[in-house]
Amino acid sequence: MSENKELSIGVLAVQGDIEENIAASRNALREIDVAGDATKVIYPEQIERVDGLILPGGESTVVSNLITIQHGGIFQTIRKVISNGLPTLGTCAGMILLSRRAYDRVIGETKQRLLGNLDIEVERNAFGRQPDSFELDLEISLIGKVPFRGVFIRSPVVKKVGNGVSVFAEIDEKIVGVRQKNILATAFHPELARDTRLHKEFINCIIKNKQDKHR
Repeated sequence: MSENKELSIGVLAVQGDIEENIAASRNALREIDVAGDATKVIYPEQIERVDGLILPGGESTVVSNLITIQHGGIFQTIRKVISNGLPTLGTCAGMILLSRRAYDRVIGETKQRLLGNLDIEVERNAFGRQPDSFELDLEISLIGKVPFRGVFIRSPVVKKVGNGVSVFAEIDEKIVGVRQKNILATAFHPELARDTRLHKEFINCIIKNKQDKHR
């Protein structure tokens, strides 16, 4: 945990929507008047110091390979801090990395290394490839009654959820948003939506976690 009173949000800076998540987090912090910042993290000592971690959208196989073989073994560090309760937001590829099992709609088993902190099974590229990207209004009771514009780019869907996993977003009964304790995960890209409500919910999770630890 950060010793500073300000919130420290780390965005895993390996590949993907890094700058977009930093911008969305900073906007959310400003809009709810919470002192803090979002910065890139890539080394174990950086990851261990943050109050919350974002695993951004990108290429899940690339990210999995890079955090396994490079950057000082951060795969185990990420898994450890999440297991210890660090609030975590995973979007698209981040959701896949957090899952305990992932397979591809076309090629089947991917054999990619997964963190396994989130008790879900996902199907990658469930809506198709890059040309099949789309946007859709989602009803997410977690953040209020106003629809949230979901941006779907080669997005997965959740096929199975374990005990303790709650569903907060669906498309035609396909699960695209889940929560398990301090972990939030979406199949879509909230960082691309120009709507900070999910990042605000994540920040509220960080604040509550810090308060609980100091009781």
